[in-house]
Amino acid sequence: MAYETAEKLNCIKPSMEQPRYNLFNREHIEKDYLPLFEKYGMGTTIWSPLASGILSGKYDHGIPQNSRLARESWLVPDNFQQLVQKVKALTLVAKDLHCTTAQLALAWCLKNPNVSSVITGATKIEQLIENLGALEVKPKLSNEIMTHINEVCSR
Repeated sequence: MAYETAEKLNCIKPSMEQPRYNLFNREHIEKDYLPLFEKYGMGTTIWSPLASGILSGKYDHGIPQNSRLARESWLVPDNFQQLVQKVKALTLVAKDLHCTTAQLALAWCLKNPNVSSVITGATKIEQLIENLGALEVKPKLSNEIMTHINEVCSR
């Protein structure tokens, strides 16, 4: 392991990892890296918190021609339609919290105590402003709401 090797060589030890993490891609953070968080206190800077935009809700009615998934079809997961159905269910949760689906997905990521920061990948100022609204949503995510979100995503 890199941490133990750095310790043996009297080098600077790693303190962060940069994995993909979102409601649909959770295993690395929640299982694989959990021992690193517990043993070494490592943090994470996560990427793809909106699953290439799928968790923003913009693909709920198909893939628009000028969208990233249209330009980079290799990003479209095999279970795309199944994920879209989950996003539609998450949109109902977001409406109850008076936020967007993207803000809900980002707030969910931030709620994880092992997530130190989030790379949002916003390409427009409007997206950045919307994404920053997740900071106001995070405190609204009670244990009950988190359980419901997890149930929606595990279907």
